[in-house]
Amino acid sequence: MNASPALIEVKQLKRYFGPTARPVRAVDDVSFTIQPGETLGLVGESGSGKSTIGRTLLRLIDASSGQVLYRGEDLGTAAPKRMRALRSKLQIIFQDPYASLNPKMRIGAILGEALAAHGLARGKGESEARIAELLQLVGLRPEHASRYPHEFSGGQRQRIGIARALAVEPEFIVADEPLSALDVSIQAQVVNLLSELRERLQLTMLFISHDLDVVEYLCDRVIVLYLGRVMEVARTEDLFERPLHPYTQALLAASPKPDPEIPTQRIVLKGDIPSPVDPPSGCVFRTRCPHAIDACAVTRPALEECAPGRFSACIRIKELFA
Repeated sequence: MNASPALIEVKQLKRYFGPTARPVRAVDDVSFTIQPGETLGLVGESGSGKSTIGRTLLRLIDASSGQVLYRGEDLGTAAPKRMRALRSKLQIIFQDPYASLNPKMRIGAILGEALAAHGLARGKGESEARIAELLQLVGLRPEHASRYPHEFSGGQRQRIGIARALAVEPEFIVADEPLSALDVSIQAQVVNLLSELRERLQLTMLFISHDLDVVEYLCDRVIVLYLGRVMEVARTEDLFERPLHPYTQALLAASPKPDPEIPTQRIVLKGDIPSPVDPPSGCVFRTRCPHAIDACAVTRPALEECAPGRFSACIRIKELFA
């Protein structure tokens, strides 16, 4: 989708769970790229496959088929020793900061463990200096290194999770719903921190979220996912100004607006999300789409460029949204 060399390239990625006869199609033939320095948003309802994509990109879980390339190297075929070396370049910020931190370890030990695993600090003094630097980088104090995870608030714990991800100086970070476990009052602080770190450290990021306001603020481009398939890809400003795919339109219409006086068109989707064990034929969104026709049940729409930099998977896109 972009002529410049991609840092991350995903090709026809599939991740199925369960028995071969009736698998859960969590991710079903997804392709996209992430450019160096870009923050790519991944949005969609719960159960759309967002977190599965994030974990598969980092090979925390293996793909059923397809490829994930990091700087042209296929992570799926990387030997265990090579994959361990690549871990320093590919990191994740988890959704639940408390569950992802060992409650029996002090913060200094948690951060020091990452440094030691990748040989990034020689000796105790260098390690302690780097830990202090990391804590200050995320807005905490060096003396916090001696405390345990339970002694921190949720927002502080997420800052520690971010520091752990940054400890190994990664090029690419998957931020998997990093705000959803936090109080609304402190979410903005963490968003601002991520924005500052992205600029300061020139990070490339996949930002997974259901909070469309945050995605609009933080991301350069957005992928809209439904039932494991990509519905639309666009630059953030284009997507929010004029969503093309019917699902994207419904998703944005359902998002709370900061100014209640701004008129919005309410779009009510029919029924519930189908089961990923038995997805609809043709277009997976057709059972809930207000514009579906008989052909939608037969033809699986390809993700095609319908405007410069804009991709949509809808056989009626030119007819409806010309």
